[in-house]
Amino acid sequence: MRTKTLKKNKINVVTLGCSKNVYDSEVLMGQLKANQKEVVHEEEGNVVVINTCGFIANAKEESVNTILEYVQKKEDGIVDKVFVTGCLSERYKPDLQKEIPNVDQYFGTTELPGLLKALGADYKHELIGERLTTTPKNYAYLKIAEGCDRPCSFCAIPLMRGGHKSTPIEHLVTEAKKLAASGIKELILIAQDLTYYGLDLYKERALAKLLRELVKVEGIEWIRLHYAFPTGFPMDVLDVMNEEPKVCNYIDIPLQHISTKLLKSMRRGTTYEKTNALLKTFREKVPQMAIRTTLIVGYPGETQEDFELLRDWVKEMRFERLGCFTYSHEENTHAYNLEDDVPEEVKMERANEIMALQSQISWELNQEKIGKEYRIVIDRKEGNYFVGRTEFDSPDVDNEVLIDATQHYLKTGEYTWVKITDAEDFDLYAAPVSK
Repeated sequence: MRTKTLKKNKINVVTLGCSKNVYDSEVLMGQLKANQKEVVHEEEGNVVVINTCGFIANAKEESVNTILEYVQKKEDGIVDKVFVTGCLSERYKPDLQKEIPNVDQYFGTTELPGLLKALGADYKHELIGERLTTTPKNYAYLKIAEGCDRPCSFCAIPLMRGGHKSTPIEHLVTEAKKLAASGIKELILIAQDLTYYGLDLYKERALAKLLRELVKVEGIEWIRLHYAFPTGFPMDVLDVMNEEPKVCNYIDIPLQHISTKLLKSMRRGTTYEKTNALLKTFREKVPQMAIRTTLIVGYPGETQEDFELLRDWVKEMRFERLGCFTYSHEENTHAYNLEDDVPEEVKMERANEIMALQSQISWELNQEKIGKEYRIVIDRKEGNYFVGRTEFDSPDVDNEVLIDATQHYLKTGEYTWVKITDAEDFDLYAAPVSK
């Protein structure tokens, strides 16, 4: 038996999954710091909090493996306590308690006060916008809503996050001001569904109204939109993009598929024709816009004909950014009642075919950028390169701009103009230019 010392606890927060989880971890860390607790992010600590993801099979597996890893460290006496929170814990708490009993306590996605209490801290209601950001110093996520009211057949998020709940505009502006004061220059707006923002609070879609308030925050240079649902998209957002230079000409809009038959089964509330009409409006109203989308292949009932329709559509649409996932059969979702009838190897072949096609499209679009000038932000230095992004690129998922660090000196977090000198499928090479 290990003898416990009277040493002060150091709490290590480990984050798995999406940007919403990153945000939640930052809020947790802000609360712990306000309680005078020593807290670190993914470093060594004798108390561990694992913020899990439970979205699809791979994410669940990673979360379980991470829990097992830290439980083993607890048994080996390397850490004293292990707490688990987040989506996996929300969705499977009884199973986890039974299968991995050596975790000290499990908490769901809405049980932050209880988690803090277990860590010897009090939940401070007055800490609006107080977070310990874990992203590079120049950008931060701004979560504008929690949960989702959409009925998508394949998605378990409402089971884990509950119904849609918008954060009031004034709270978000306060948070943005605090982030700007700490040196943050780029806000990445996230939610399960940006499109729905405001309907519960203001009885109207208020994303454009929120953007018009956020652009007034001094110090913020870029505002980027992630995860907008296509059905019911508020078109006044496109006007704000055109009128406000701070709002990036960029949108992440997961479309999932283009077969009307599958879109109906997915309960997406749209069709082939409506999706194409929406994209046409985007291109007409904001010609410079970079559109990022995500697709699912191997959904129950997806025939070779459905897949070929999707593949040909991707070829035609030439999305600037695209990710493709294989369908994951999730219990308690509407689609779980359907037969998961596309073999795993066929799912992988289809995903690889779409991504190979997108790689070629991305290469062709990047070739067109050679010789052109862009304003970029420098995110980090890696090896012999400074690594930056244009307004058309989000961190971690999109193209990067590489500048030779042996020839030029740039500062992390700095905005600068560059000329593109060469391009690959997902990387651009550039040299600084004076403006």
